[in-house]
Amino acid sequence: MKFVLSDEQAMFGATLRKLLAEAGTPKAIRAWAAGDAAPGRALWSAVAETGVFALAVPEEFGGAGLLPVELVVAMEELGRAAVPGPYVETLAAAELLGESPWLRRIAEGAAVVSLAVPHALDADAADLVLTLDGVERAAGERVTSLDPARRLFRVPEGGGFTGFGALLCAAQQIGLGRALLDVSVEYAKTRRQFGRPIGEYQAVKHHLASALVELEFARPLVYGAALSYGTPDFARDVSAAKVAASEASYGAAKTALQVHGAIGYTDEYDPSLWIRKARALYAAWGSVSEHRARVMAAL
Repeated sequence: MKFVLSDEQAMFGATLRKLLAEAGTPKAIRAWAAGDAAPGRALWSAVAETGVFALAVPEEFGGAGLLPVELVVAMEELGRAAVPGPYVETLAAAELLGESPWLRRIAEGAAVVSLAVPHALDADAADLVLTLDGVERAAGERVTSLDPARRLFRVPEGGGFTGFGALLCAAQQIGLGRALLDVSVEYAKTRRQFGRPIGEYQAVKHHLASALVELEFARPLVYGAALSYGTPDFARDVSAAKVAASEASYGAAKTALQVHGAIGYTDEYDPSLWIRKARALYAAWGSVSEHRARVMAAL
């Protein structure tokens, strides 16, 4: 059986992609990393106007009802643009809040929520910090992150992850990996060594092709997990998707670094922002070993 996005879902993704491409996210990422949340919050508001946050909130609280496939479409585009901020955490919090008044604020994009899984992402910019049992907590000291734009804070009694959050993170990783692959392909067409574009060398082609294959195999697993949300198979499906997306996006990051060379990790070069984020997300919302163990336990 073949699953494809509906015209409405595809148009929603295209609208988000255009908005984020025109927003110039590298500037917002660097400002967020430096502690200036203003550009990131402006971008948050623009994303909210497209209805992204309403997709995780029941209709009785001003949302569109929980729509996992549409959320995966949105998170893939947010990942492609490496947008800073706790988008996954805020959307995942909607599943934990029951009938809380916070749901209306989330649906409107008026609330930034962080979850302790185990560290709270961007707790300094959040309006609410929760543990996975839905209890509000105060964030503690900041801890070092592999990605400066992912500001992590300790939270008492933090830990664990939810399948819904892992699904959204996996979708983010697919978009992130695809963006890294695309920029690597373009660079390989223009960077020359020994009088030829490096993309003409077989070794470079193999690295790029391998990255593409991994991403193309991971993406259907993520959408398949979205379709199984609410069924007994969801825990297994989302863990399989998270493993595949983590490996694919991290593989794309390593390929990007190999293709670009040392420039790929310099602060001034925009792809470095994507490379760092891919490495950080590899261990976010459950490690690869944890998710593999969940898949094995379900077999």
